[in-house]
Amino acid sequence: MQYRTDLAIEARELAGGRVSGTEFCEYRQSGLKISRLTVKSERARQLLGKEPGTYITIELPSLTDNFTETDERVKTIGGEIRRLLPVNGLLLVAGLGNKNITPDALGPKTGARVLATRHITGELARSAGLDRLRPVAVVQTGVTGQTGIETGEYLLSIVKRIRPTAVVAVDALASRRLERLGCTLQISDAGIAPGAGVGNHRTKINRDTMGVPVISIGVPTVVDVQTLARDLLGGAIDREPRDALAPDGRQMIVTPREIDLLTERAAKLIGFSLNAAIQNEFDLTELAALM
Repeated sequence: MQYRTDLAIEARELAGGRVSGTEFCEYRQSGLKISRLTVKSERARQLLGKEPGTYITIELPSLTDNFTETDERVKTIGGEIRRLLPVNGLLLVAGLGNKNITPDALGPKTGARVLATRHITGELARSAGLDRLRPVAVVQTGVTGQTGIETGEYLLSIVKRIRPTAVVAVDALASRRLERLGCTLQISDAGIAPGAGVGNHRTKINRDTMGVPVISIGVPTVVDVQTLARDLLGGAIDREPRDALAPDGRQMIVTPREIDLLTERAAKLIGFSLNAAIQNEFDLTELAALM
């Protein structure tokens, strides 16, 4: 049985901390603890199960606590996102997931809070004082069970048509620890494999498949039951019948009781932070007014 997690910081913990072929540092900003893990070698990729690239983990106060559009957290997270984005050009923001399933609705809910500006051009932009806006297109992809189309296929068709300089993919993640649900934000330039954290493997969405850089952003909303049980009980779980945790082969997932509030506020925080990162010529008050 393997621990199932989307978080690079947890993969590093499972590997024993220091892993050759990686760089790791921690720092604090605006009261937030931030860690940066860079996977550089093939050996590190195999040990961690994470693609080469940079993984930024931000530890947050519980997202069940409220915050405002001008919160310092928005500036800090926006700054971390901006470091991974191309300086200029059109961006495609993709909200991944199923809006009808609350733990998987982070992507669509975030997409609804990101300023779509690609259509604001020419005299309209100048007369409204919005000619400094960076062009952004936003899409909510749904899931294969709803559309019959792989998310990667869907995004690639849009990328080929509108030719963005980068894709920003927002999705719910899986953690191995309950205490990280709703309290952790991961940003990465290594792309994303939708559904991997809950064993639903789909085509990877990264630079190789899209042809442009892919920045992924997510917050863990679920823990796989078998992963949770093994984390809590250690080797004892290996001696128990697996049917107890996966009756009739069904995969069980744990999510917080307050998942509705957690998902709403996580989407709000990521959406505001993305707007701050992308539209950095506007301050947070001006962006809040536009939204």
